[in-house]
Amino acid sequence: MAIPVATKRMESVPNILTLCRIFAAPLLVVLLSFPNPLTRAVATLLFIVASTTDYFDGYLARRYNVISSMGKLLDPMADKLLIMTALIMLVASPEGSVPAWMVVIILGREIMITSLRGVASAQGVVIEAEELGKYKTILQIFAIVGLVLHYRYLAIDFHLGGMYFLWASLILSIWSGIDYFRKFWHAAVRQG
Repeated sequence: MAIPVATKRMESVPNILTLCRIFAAPLLVVLLSFPNPLTRAVATLLFIVASTTDYFDGYLARRYNVISSMGKLLDPMADKLLIMTALIMLVASPEGSVPAWMVVIILGREIMITSLRGVASAQGVVIEAEELGKYKTILQIFAIVGLVLHYRYLAIDFHLGGMYFLWASLILSIWSGIDYFRKFWHAAVRQG
């Protein structure tokens, strides 16, 4: 059976979008290494565009039924790489944008969940991502946008707004991490 032309053209687009997110991470490092209003504005724009590709790569992969093993591997890695890069660079920022302990908890949760997924997968158990995790990611994106932008524009304190979103994402990170571990325990440990 012949593959429709539109599907054939779309086969690699989701993976290309994912790779763009991966390549955006080193650009963020460079831009945030020289913090000033211009580089922060450019870094914010880059982060927004890169974060948006996460929606489109998944949408296109599902829409054209071109979900690939490479995409399943690279997509979550690209998301974590982009968010971890931004948060680590914000901790290292001379302005002291983000408390290191918050980033340690957020990143620790990501490492723990990735490890649990690997163990569950090795046992043949798939634990789907939950809505809490998706909301956590959205809050992290909003937080990073505000924190990277950092400066006041039109009397809006973007740093303060970013910190509110970061606190909310921290709470959801802990909550969703506990929920994920509970599901892992029931699905993988009790079966094993």
